Amino acid sequence: MTDLQHEARTRPTHAFLVYLRSLLPGLGTCALAAGISYGVNALLPGVSPLIVAIVLGVLAANLLRMPTAVTAGIDFSAKKLLRAGIVFLGLQLVLTDILDLGAPILLVVVCIVTGGLCGTVVLGRLLRVRPSLALLIGCGFSICGAAAVAGAAGVTDPDDEAEEDTITAVALVVIFGTLMIPLVPLTANLLGFDTEAAGMWAGGSIHEIAQVVAAGGIIGAGALTVAVIVKLARVLLLAPVVAVLSIRQRRLQRANPTPTSQTSSRKLPPIVPAFIIGFILMVLLRSFLPLPEFVLTTGSLLQTGLLSAAMFGLGCGVKIRNLAQVGFKPFALAALSTLLVATIAWAGISFASHIA
Repeated sequence: MTDLQHEARTRPTHAFLVYLRSLLPGLGTCALAAGISYGVNALLPGVSPLIVAIVLGVLAANLLRMPTAVTAGIDFSAKKLLRAGIVFLGLQLVLTDILDLGAPILLVVVCIVTGGLCGTVVLGRLLRVRPSLALLIGCGFSICGAAAVAGAAGVTDPDDEAEEDTITAVALVVIFGTLMIPLVPLTANLLGFDTEAAGMWAGGSIHEIAQVVAAGGIIGAGALTVAVIVKLARVLLLAPVVAVLSIRQRRLQRANPTPTSQTSSRKLPPIVPAFIIGFILMVLLRSFLPLPEFVLTTGSLLQTGLLSAAMFGLGCGVKIRNLAQVGFKPFALAALSTLLVATIAWAGISFASHIA
């Protein structure tokens, strides 16, 4: 083998090692933040490690001067690790548990997701919020919070041109979802919901799984299980929603080709993204195979760790100065979207309870 051939063969390996080395400082920072989030959650079980990680990222970005060496790894965590976390999220879903909710509640869940998503997009047009931001808010608020925002952003903006929209939507999920934790139990009591119905309403209306767990715990032990199952039924709809958005994006790019999309078919998002396929496979594994407890425990740890690291990365992109400049309209849309999703869930669960 000549020196030139040897150099040609070793060049890709060397480039990969250089790239990996550039990621390590940022990945280590995100891993440290995830570990701190775990520690806070261990001391305060009602506090979600994902929310802690986002808060740590926001504080780090706004109070500290982050070295440039961590930038690549933090960006990698915010995008790639988040999708890996979504894959392991599938291990939380057991199809039989969701089917046991019954056809009326499952129909309510479909109405929550479709009505919340489409209604938010329409409200965004009325408020003149950017369509891309309105779509991400709709996905996050109607499906499963930050994971849904990232999943939708991965197919509606595959070239990462609207990272600001993703960060804004995640920040709004955190703000309004956290506000829902005390409001839903209080309002459910005023509406006269029994414990089970209140749990269903919490699962149907609150944005993040961790926020649902916190609200369900406030309502009572009887509400917590059903709240989580209803929420996981919403999570299950992440796969078809992302697939539909991906197909829509492909059609838009073909109908309105840019110089980039004309010269490179790779810019078209896949019909079903790889992380959604992985998510579905995990759901099927959990539902149809007797997985050992250590596998489920490991999957849960990986899911929380990956998502916490990713949430820290997303939090690092939230500049308070820039968020303040976003303006009133996205906050108004987030408030209306929260109200819309909660109203659909309330109406649907009330109706389903009467016909049960």
